Amino acid sequence: MTRHLILLALAAVSATLLAATSAAASGRTLVGLRTTALGTVLVDGNGHTLYLFEKDRNGVSACKTACAQYWPALTSHGTPRAGSGVQQSLLRIGRADQVLYAGHPLYTFAGDKSAGQTSGEGLTNFGAGWYALAASGRKVEPSKTPGGSSSTGGYSSSYSSSGGY
Repeated sequence: MTRHLILLALAAVSATLLAATSAAASGRTLVGLRTTALGTVLVDGNGHTLYLFEKDRNGVSACKTACAQYWPALTSHGTPRAGSGVQQSLLRIGRADQVLYAGHPLYTFAGDKSAGQTSGEGLTNFGAGWYALAASGRKVEPSKTPGGSSSTGGYSSSYSSSGGY
């Protein structure tokens, strides 16, 4: 009896591990939400903020070569998965397996070293603006101060607008 219980427990653990490995191997990228200094924004499976690039057109990335080193594309092998609060209907795959949300190619930022950072917000690297996205698919913009100027929220602007660092 005890031996049967042990074998049953081992079988259950093996099935669980196999299912987890299978899900990870499928390469289906998770897009979720996280509360940040900007509010609630889209994040990847590691909790890193996802950005849109205003230079992109018609769901096609304009971020190439050097740009992609600082702004890596979020990719997925298979339909990306929507986390809680993310609209699955707005997620799809574009060129080169890049994940699109509401038609926007998605990117992470090399300057965001830990989950929840939003240091890429409002930068103008590589010829256009970079903005975090809300669950609606719209860009999140820095809040305005009472005097009417944009607040950077303490974010560094040490990146050049002509590209790179």
